[in-house]
Amino acid sequence: MTYAGEASPGEAFEAVRTDPDAVIVDVRTRAELAYVGFPDLSSTGKQLVAVEWQVFPTGQQNPRFVEDLAANGVTPDRAVYFLCRSGSRSRFAAIAATAAGFDRAYNISHGFEGPVAPTGHRGEQAGWKADGLPWRQS
Repeated sequence: MTYAGEASPGEAFEAVRTDPDAVIVDVRTRAELAYVGFPDLSSTGKQLVAVEWQVFPTGQQNPRFVEDLAANGVTPDRAVYFLCRSGSRSRFAAIAATAAGFDRAYNISHGFEGPVAPTGHRGEQAGWKADGLPWRQS
């Protein structure tokens, strides 16, 4: 494995709640955060860090991803839990962070919304929302 490993949404939330240095980095686009929603970490006393893995609206990989992490106070000595819609982009982000010296870069399995359910909707089977963790929309 080329990153520290997988964490369930609940494990990531618990880590942020109990580890003063742990952080969740949402790598979805600004548009996704605005329209779909995002984790509400207010009960942990922390804020979600948002750093796009792919830049909106082009979809190109963010060439400043690691620099943007640093600009948001995310340093290699912290446990970093990466989140996206389904766990795919966040996995690539964890791999890139590990290559940049982050030894504790985790992918949040199933992401914020998880896979598409038989109903054709996300957020019903797995992921942050389906697990009943706190979230909100702007």
